[in-house]
Amino acid sequence: MAANDYIIVAPNRRGLPGFGVEWNEAISGDYGGQCMKDYFTAIDEMAKEAFVDKDHLGCVGASFGGFSVYWLAGHHDKRFKAFIAHDGIFNMEMQYLETEEKWFANWDMGGAYWEKDNATAQRTFANSPHRFVDKWDTPILCIHGEKDYRILANQAMAAFDAAKMRGIPAELLIYPDENHWVLKPQNGVLWQRVFFEWLDKWLKE
Repeated sequence: MAANDYIIVAPNRRGLPGFGVEWNEAISGDYGGQCMKDYFTAIDEMAKEAFVDKDHLGCVGASFGGFSVYWLAGHHDKRFKAFIAHDGIFNMEMQYLETEEKWFANWDMGGAYWEKDNATAQRTFANSPHRFVDKWDTPILCIHGEKDYRILANQAMAAFDAAKMRGIPAELLIYPDENHWVLKPQNGVLWQRVFFEWLDKWLKE
């Protein structure tokens, strides 16, 4: 991204190991909470720098970062001019039932969405990105692999449809032969091409 003339802001938000186990685990049961505030703090501080064009900020992410993009799309208050989500969760209730790895879903989401007396689970699912589509207002590119069984490709398809139905510019890139990562060389070339074409279209003069 730096080679394509972009300044990269990569916050060491909650849920990453940079500040120890407690910091890393603070994300579990709080998907739409403190870690999202970490993103906003980072981008707002960087936007104050003279070398940053605060009117042309983009937001990209994969896996939890993809979830973050979908969530931020409904909460960013016009900070960003373009989004890219790769293999992210859009509808947390569906993902909870679809994923092939149930221990992680229960640990990170705090339980099942039908556990009405489970405050952690209820808070988690109340912050599902699909619940905030009414506030979407920014172009978004959704990328996913159909062999991703941790987060199924219909998550990206649903997010793309939601954006289109809201009249928001959107593109969808689906790989029938990739999983949670893009591993095949030609697919990687296409990924890079589509990724930067999207950013350039919305962020460069």
